Amino acid sequence: MATREQQAADYLEKHKIRELMENLISMLFYYRPENPREFLIEQLKLVKLSQQTGVTGPNLFDDSNLDAVLGILDPTNQKYITFAQYKQALITLGIKDINECPDGVNEDRISYETFKTEAVQGLQRYSSTYVQQ
Repeated sequence: MATREQQAADYLEKHKIRELMENLISMLFYYRPENPREFLIEQLKLVKLSQQTGVTGPNLFDDSNLDAVLGILDPTNQKYITFAQYKQALITLGIKDINECPDGVNEDRISYETFKTEAVQGLQRYSSTYVQQ
């Protein structure tokens, strides 16, 4: 029979509570709203809407953030990054299940389009972890 600690850990994992809390706390630090409680209530409403509609839930990164990451990784504007840069950037964004064989991996030239597609899909998967099962 499972201990109370194991039951609690199983519950947290089943409902993806850790991921939800990590994202909400990150959003608090990033946005620093004047009224944190109201902000969290609004974010939880967005999570509920995401569950009902299948639309991506709240997250920190948008297209302009991804463009900024690419600008840092490619200061000479070659329009591609290396696989190592691609992988590290996705990990930094909080994406854990990274596509290890994206387009361009054999040439070690990951295009902006490929990076952004993989990042958006990874962020959507992360955001969808909030969907109640």
